[in-house]
Amino acid sequence: MDGRIWSKLPDHLLEHVLSFLPLKTFLALRSTCKHFNSLPFTPYFISRHSLPHSPPPFSSLLLLSHPHFHHSSPIFNTTLNTWCSLPLSFPLMPPSSLLLSSSHGLLCFSLPSASSFLVCNLLTRSLCRIKFPTFPFSFDLPTLVPSSPSSPTNGYKLFMLSTTGSFHHALVYSSSSGSWARFPGPEPASIINENHHQKGVLYSGGILFTTPEPFHIVSFQLESGGWERPPIDLPDGLAFMRLAGDGDRKLYLVGGVGASGISRSIKLWELGEGWVEVETMPEMVCRKFLSVCYHNYEHVYCFWHQGLICVCCYTWPEILYYKVSRRTWHWLPKCPSLPDKWSCGFRWFSFTPQLYASV
Repeated sequence: MDGRIWSKLPDHLLEHVLSFLPLKTFLALRSTCKHFNSLPFTPYFISRHSLPHSPPPFSSLLLLSHPHFHHSSPIFNTTLNTWCSLPLSFPLMPPSSLLLSSSHGLLCFSLPSASSFLVCNLLTRSLCRIKFPTFPFSFDLPTLVPSSPSSPTNGYKLFMLSTTGSFHHALVYSSSSGSWARFPGPEPASIINENHHQKGVLYSGGILFTTPEPFHIVSFQLESGGWERPPIDLPDGLAFMRLAGDGDRKLYLVGGVGASGISRSIKLWELGEGWVEVETMPEMVCRKFLSVCYHNYEHVYCFWHQGLICVCCYTWPEILYYKVSRRTWHWLPKCPSLPDKWSCGFRWFSFTPQLYASV
């Protein structure tokens, strides 16, 4: 279109026309005009690109975090099934900073030297610093979740467990109130001391965790601040168990089956009226995974990523994942930029950039 015609268009009509561009394409044009930086937050853009069932405009990514990676993380594009040539850069932070959790386009870091947490949206370059609730402050199982799973852009909550002497507490920060709330800790309290690599799973209004033997599932209810134990019998013969879920409708259990704490096979169950067995891991895949973790199941953690159930080990740089739609198991290729000498500290996160995820 002739530039003279563009220049005569009213602002609201120009915004309406530009809103039809794919969001990813439009964001690439932001550097050409200062006004473009604010356009994605106009009513036309928001109404068109924040519909609940509209396809995500950005690729889903897996982030690999490691203590030796400073200010960036290698990223694997699960849409294209390849490692990206450039790492994902983080805001400038102290070397002691650590990526803790991710949820719906937001990342949460700890900044020990500043006695605070940092929640950021890398796409909009917005961030929020959250002061520790007490000083000094030690914590476990940090979990970032949306305030409302049905509308994940409307704020977030940051959950964690903390121990002071012999007292155990659950702490929840709410972005809507900008404050911390303290609740009683779990019973048994052993989930604080063991299984500390596991990730909390959002399901049915609660954050779910697994306990060491004797195995149980415990749920922290975000609304009431109370702890519950779902009245569902677990599968027999478990040597370890981890949970994964899509945050809303589906909940899965990954468990080793064996005797005397030694897994002979690994199975996958889905929660229905009870735990329904979905799949048994192929023997060769199972052998490799069990050799990777050396039966040290406290190093094992699982999470959901866009239709994939990812099974990871803190001491191994690869991800084993189950593709739910195809009912197949696969190994993610090792990151090409990862030195062979690194033998532990591998922490994976699911990350899908979202423009309207508010900090």
